[in-house]
Amino acid sequence: MKPIVIGMVGAGRATELHMNALKRVSGIPLRFKTIIARREEQLLPAKDRYGFEIASYNFDDLLMDPEIDVIDICTPPYVHEEMVLKTMQAGKHVICEKPLTGYFGELGEEESVGNRVSKAVMYEKLLKSLEKLKNTVDTSEKKFMYAENFVYAPSVVKAAEIISAKKSKILYMKGEESLKGSSSPVAGEWSKTGGGSFLRVGSHPLSAVLWLKEQEARARGVEISVESVLGDMARVTPTLSDYEHRHIMARPNDVEDMGTVILTFSDGSRAVIIATDVCLGGSKNYVELYCNDANINCVLTMNDMMTTYFLDENGLEDVYLSEMLPSKLGWNKPFIADEVIRGYTDQMQDFMEAIQYDREPKSGFKLAYDTIKVTYAAYKSAEIGERLVINEK
Repeated sequence: MKPIVIGMVGAGRATELHMNALKRVSGIPLRFKTIIARREEQLLPAKDRYGFEIASYNFDDLLMDPEIDVIDICTPPYVHEEMVLKTMQAGKHVICEKPLTGYFGELGEEESVGNRVSKAVMYEKLLKSLEKLKNTVDTSEKKFMYAENFVYAPSVVKAAEIISAKKSKILYMKGEESLKGSSSPVAGEWSKTGGGSFLRVGSHPLSAVLWLKEQEARARGVEISVESVLGDMARVTPTLSDYEHRHIMARPNDVEDMGTVILTFSDGSRAVIIATDVCLGGSKNYVELYCNDANINCVLTMNDMMTTYFLDENGLEDVYLSEMLPSKLGWNKPFIADEVIRGYTDQMQDFMEAIQYDREPKSGFKLAYDTIKVTYAAYKSAEIGERLVINEK
C-alpha cells in the first residue's frame, strides 16, 4: 500500500495533538515529509520530534511538492482561509484545524478590531467568505477534513449510536468547554483568532451538538436545522486586580473571555453552549442530552477514570496529568489516554481512511461551515441584544 504523504503547517499545540494521533493510525502507512512554521525555535525541534524529513519556512514548498497528498493546517485561524483555498486549488487534500475561518480585520483595521468593527459587519463578511470556500470545496475532487475532535470522542460517538438506535428525540442539550485561558500568545487578539473563548473552545461542544442533532435527523428521516441563536458575550477578567488575576491565564484585549449561547432548532428543541476562560482546576469538557426516552451525559474531561492525591510533586516534573493544571498537589483527575478519550485518534484514523478509500470523512465541510456561521451569529446576537434568526422555517 502506497504511503499517504503528509505536509504539516504549524509547530504548536494543535500540531502536537494531531501528530500524537497520526502516530496511532493503523492499517494505513504514513510518511511525514515536510513541516513548516515561522519560528526556528519551534520548527526544528518539531521536525525531529515528529520525524519529518524536511523543515521549511515556505508554505509554497508544500503546495509545489507533487509527493505530498494532504496538508494539515495547524496555524492560528487568520490564515486558515487562504491556506485552505491554495491547498485545494493545488489539488491536495486538506485537514483544517478549527475554526474554518472568521473575520480578522481588513487593511488598517488590525488594531483592536474586536472593539472597533461591528459584529453585524463581521457576520456579513463571514458569510461571503464561507460561500467562497464552499465553491472551492464543492468543485474540488479532494477531501476537506475538519479537525473537530469532539465528534470522534468515544462518549459522543456512543451517544449518537444510542440516539440512532432508539430514534430518540433530543429535547435539550448542554455543552461546555472551559479552562483558565490559553497558552497561545495571540489568544487575546481578534485579528489573529477571529474571536475569544466562545470561538476558541466553545466551538468544540457547539460542533458536537450540531452533529448529534444531525444524527437524530438522519435516524428519524427528518430535516433539522438551527433556526435562531441568542448569544451573551462578556470580558470579565480585566475587572480583576493583578493579585486577583494570578491564577487565570486569560489576557483578552478585544475578545470575550466567556460566552453563553442558546440555540433554537427547527424542531423546537434547544441547546445551551458555555465557554469560559475563568475555570480553574483543568479543562472541563462535556455534552449532556435530555431526550424523550433517555438522559445521556458525555464527559470528556475531567472524568473519573483515575484520581490521584499528592502531598508533593517530587518526580512528577515530566508526568502529564491534565491540560491547564497549575499544580499536581491534592486531589486531581488525570487525563487517561487523552488522544483517545477526546477523539483525536479516531479523527485521524477516519481522515486517513477517507483519503485511502476515497470516501467522505465524518467531520467535513458542512460541520465546519455550520459551526462558524452559528458562532458569528451568536456574536451578532450578543451585540444587538436579541435573538437572531438565521434560518426561517
